[in-house]
Amino acid sequence: MELALDRLGAGPPLVLLHPLGADRRVWAPVLDRLAARRDVIALDLPGFGGSPALNGGAPPDPPALARAVADVFEDLGVERPHVAGNSLGGWVALELALARQARSVTAIAPAGLWSQPLMPKRGVAHALVRATLPLVGRLLRGSGGRRLALMGIVAHPERVPLDGALELVRAYATASGFRKVNDAMRSSRFVGLERIRVPVTLAWPEHDRLVARPAHLPATAYSVVLRGCGHVPMWDDPEQVARVVLQGSSR
Repeated sequence: MELALDRLGAGPPLVLLHPLGADRRVWAPVLDRLAARRDVIALDLPGFGGSPALNGGAPPDPPALARAVADVFEDLGVERPHVAGNSLGGWVALELALARQARSVTAIAPAGLWSQPLMPKRGVAHALVRATLPLVGRLLRGSGGRRLALMGIVAHPERVPLDGALELVRAYATASGFRKVNDAMRSSRFVGLERIRVPVTLAWPEHDRLVARPAHLPATAYSVVLRGCGHVPMWDDPEQVARVVLQGSSR
């Protein structure tokens, strides 16, 4: 299948994978920094942004999303690129590494490292935002409304400009694959971190309200804390995020 993407820069190829409910534009604050040293490919996962949802009856879980991403590597002329992902994107990046499709992985607040599958969760917030999107757009024009809408995913909502906030909310509200991917993600977990044989960097935002760092991680995975950042840290501190991704893809 074809996935919507943006490609810029020069150097070793680096694929960027967004979190659940976002799209490739979530990486906008760090793109120029990364493209100065990497051939950057930011893409929309199936069912998000401009990419169609997966076909067939199999659940669109992270392994299935990883297979869809790997299928486009040949079309892009890349082989085993470096991969960085945030939350759901971090889990998909780890699946790519486990399948020997990635040269290195930088996983920011990766989903899936919980000790057991999570309980099902009704998508009330997603449905509400989807139904009230025009009203939410007006809400975001005020600093107080922007803080209320974004405080769960970023530590410094005041650093997100209006156009960036609108893109985040629109991507969340219009993601056709949100419900099915969310259900598939919550009903499973990532297993096999200790079997990955390429460099793995796990970056944990200091003020993450959604994903907690596991108590035990294999010694083969390098961990770093993103100071002053929330779950989606690209607007909180683009310089710090770019530095961690570049270092992770250099290990």
